[in-house]
Amino acid sequence: MIKVNNNKYTSDKANPVVIICMDGTSFDYYEGAREVMPNLWRMIETGTMGIVDSVIPSFTNPNNMAMVTGVSPAENGICGNFYYDQDLDDEVMMNEPRYLCADSILASFSQNGKKVAIVTSKDKLRKMLSHNLNGICFSVEFADQVTLENNGIVNVTDDLMHKVNPGIYDPDNSVYLIEAGVRLLEKEHFDLMYLTSTDYVQHKNAPGSEGANSFLAGIDHWIGELDKLGAVVAVTADHGMQSKTNAQGQPNVRFLEDILISEGIQTARVILPITDPYVVHHGALGSYATIYIDDSELEKASNILKQLDGVEDVLTKEQAAERFELPKDRIGDLVITGDKHTVLGHAADRHDLESVQQGLRSHGGMHEARVPIIINRRLKSEYKQRLESGSAKSREVFDFAINGTED
Repeated sequence: MIKVNNNKYTSDKANPVVIICMDGTSFDYYEGAREVMPNLWRMIETGTMGIVDSVIPSFTNPNNMAMVTGVSPAENGICGNFYYDQDLDDEVMMNEPRYLCADSILASFSQNGKKVAIVTSKDKLRKMLSHNLNGICFSVEFADQVTLENNGIVNVTDDLMHKVNPGIYDPDNSVYLIEAGVRLLEKEHFDLMYLTSTDYVQHKNAPGSEGANSFLAGIDHWIGELDKLGAVVAVTADHGMQSKTNAQGQPNVRFLEDILISEGIQTARVILPITDPYVVHHGALGSYATIYIDDSELEKASNILKQLDGVEDVLTKEQAAERFELPKDRIGDLVITGDKHTVLGHAADRHDLESVQQGLRSHGGMHEARVPIIINRRLKSEYKQRLESGSAKSREVFDFAINGTED
């Protein structure tokens, strides 16, 4: 057994275990693509499927790091893609290992003699995912730039994939990702593999649409190939996706700084933890925000925000930390969530909305937090009961796949 963050994982699994995080893919995408995803639906019918809770905020970094550590943001420290570092007095990307406060299951397996490989679509996750790893870790985004020192592998595009890597806004990026997992397993045995995709397609395409289904058909082919190789395959998501538009089809945004300034509040610093280098996806607009504000204006600001149409919750840092299992020292004085079809912004002049003018789809709040876990094996009785209880978490996916599956 290998112990990681007070959780134990069996280390004698005969078959490779492959965890796939399908970024932004709620179960309605699979329902809409049923006719073109025979492999995934065979897994559902003959293996395991359940709906679980992801981390709030329902963004990429918090959920990926919760899954690979097996613990909540309160324990692992990662509560956004972006945050206000009070020690530095700077707003920064939360991509560096120095922000991580817990060990990775992947790194721990690699340090205990197990062969581990990680492939991510977006390079923004690579540094944290590869922290303390003795194995392979590279991004599709920069697959043509890998080095043995930084990635544990060379010549990905020439020797492994035999084709160039797609760009980050190419739907084939995530397909290339799953294929890379197949190619690695065809070359050699890996005990544990983590493949985490990008959600550009889901930001731009609704479930059941031609764009979504064409993309998912490609994903399904390579999931089927992983299954043929004998791997235990577990598919989950970091978050879902919802339309965030008004009746005219335009972005349905509440610009929090503008609103508070118009009410005479001058000290509010609005942080949007969805912010990352890939703004074409979402324009830095999600359904979760946090605000740093002077104590003298806290109550007034809270009351104003609670009255806003489209705002679902306004919580103090203490309330948010308890409810969402977040690190209290990294989330500001207020936490705000939008409703199903509303996103939260800074000020109108701080967002370039050109790329999302029609059909904005995004995430971050409670309405994108329910995601599937699909495994190509049946579960042991106790794990089956846990999954069926409705209280299971996506961060338990490694536990379910490694400890919970029948051999």
